[in-house]
Amino acid sequence: MDTDTYKTLGTPSEEVLLKEKKSKFYGYAYPILNEEEVRPIIEELRKRHHTANHVCYAWQLGVDDIKYRTNDDGEPNNSAGIPIYGQIQAFGVTNVLIAVARIFGGTKLGVGGLMSAYKTTAQMALENGEIIERTLQQKFLLSFDYPEMDKVMRTIKQYRLEIVSQKMEMDCSLVFSVRKQHADHIAEVISQMHPLKLKKLNI
Repeated sequence: MDTDTYKTLGTPSEEVLLKEKKSKFYGYAYPILNEEEVRPIIEELRKRHHTANHVCYAWQLGVDDIKYRTNDDGEPNNSAGIPIYGQIQAFGVTNVLIAVARIFGGTKLGVGGLMSAYKTTAQMALENGEIIERTLQQKFLLSFDYPEMDKVMRTIKQYRLEIVSQKMEMDCSLVFSVRKQHADHIAEVISQMHPLKLKKLNI
């Protein structure tokens, strides 16, 4: 596998349900791009399952610089969030949130039973989702004068660079993205084309 590709979810998965000793575990998997997306999703699930005793979750973001978090939401320590996160790792996906809402059925499952139930529900949610492969992209800001427009557009076309945004006036600028493993080569090519100015964007 190329180092500049990663696996994630294409779309949110359909709801899955695991029943264990009358407790119900509803599982969900979502693609996310940042941490700010997590809270609204969890709050929405709390509303949807207003009788749920716990809405536990785990998420992971990033490829080179990985960030993750787990939340047991009142279940015994490490009995919910960690088993859920374990499935994110097992499936090798990132930029995902997995949440499990539990409605207590009156019979305690014990820590081992809880871990198993949360793990299985997370696994079901991921199996129910569409896992896709994405390519890491590097974005650049290219600044140039209007007379250089033809040269710039020829280069964009030649290297099949994707234009993200552009501003075409007397001072022109455009943001383009390129597959990460080709980024250094493209930067070298363009930096030799005077008087174009190229800046790498950390996005």
